[in-house]
Amino acid sequence: MNDPDRRPRRPQAPGGAPAEVLTFGRAGVDIYPLQIGVGLEDVTSFGKFLGGTTANVAVAAARLGRRTAIITGVGDDPFGRYVRRELRELGVDDRHVVTSAEYPTPVTFCEIFPPDDFPLYFYRKPTAPDLQVSASDLDRDAIADADLLWLSVSGLSEEPSRSAHHEALAARTGGETVLDLDYRPMFWADAASATAEVQKVLGQVTVAVGNREECEVAVGETNPDRAADALLDAGVRLSVVKQGPKGVLAKTRTERVISPPIPVVPKNGLGAGDSFGGSLAHGLLAGWPLDVVLSRANAAGAIVASRLECSTAMPTPAEIDALLAGTDPNETR
Repeated sequence: MNDPDRRPRRPQAPGGAPAEVLTFGRAGVDIYPLQIGVGLEDVTSFGKFLGGTTANVAVAAARLGRRTAIITGVGDDPFGRYVRRELRELGVDDRHVVTSAEYPTPVTFCEIFPPDDFPLYFYRKPTAPDLQVSASDLDRDAIADADLLWLSVSGLSEEPSRSAHHEALAARTGGETVLDLDYRPMFWADAASATAEVQKVLGQVTVAVGNREECEVAVGETNPDRAADALLDAGVRLSVVKQGPKGVLAKTRTERVISPPIPVVPKNGLGAGDSFGGSLAHGLLAGWPLDVVLSRANAAGAIVASRLECSTAMPTPAEIDALLAGTDPNETR
């Protein structure tokens, strides 16, 4: 296991400064086995890490030097205090984190069977604090001022979070607004319900990103080009379709870019997409050419796939440079 005490850290965003990257969605605790290739019933030791897709994206962007904050909810419990502390220590402003007195901080377990089997087990019943964030909890000025707002489809699965997401979208007056098509079937009554909610918001975001299965839920297409075109037709400026071993396809109205995958020895594929997302956000704000944005995001995702944990595995710019130069960034970690 990587020693958490050796992870690079970044100071918390200064008080009062608007976030460059503001994420809205899930945060919780990942309980990951320290034995690889072993079912949970036989695992004897675990590691505890900050988790939740939007928390991971926020950490990934902070690790790359962005001033970052998150809107989410945690329980009034030790795990909630842990989430807040880890966010701060990993460079994410926690001023918009709402504490629930009613629901506990969610935990997520996984099993690790490389190269491509990583089952997740969510403990979020009957609901989770991040889905109880309401419109009245939002700081609309902070949402409007953020250079990039990152939302997840999971936040549309339940009230009052669904209405809060619509309010957040209404507060945007410029910049990038990214919708992560992160579809988790256990959060929804059925796929049709998710499709209906996604369709309501696609015209209000500038970027949509997801894998082929998530694109099918969003726009009814699994073919990468047709899915990307359908997302553009729905109103986004940039569509990003992740194709696993075939790399990533991105399209605008005038550009089509395919970025090939970067081979690594996988340890735990969970969190790779969130690392990709944080790097995507960073690259978009940097104004890099689309091929550069995608190649660096691919490298960021590959690095996390080669490590055990998610949030604390997010790479630095130097580590992305190292992988793209053909060296292993884990050798000096």
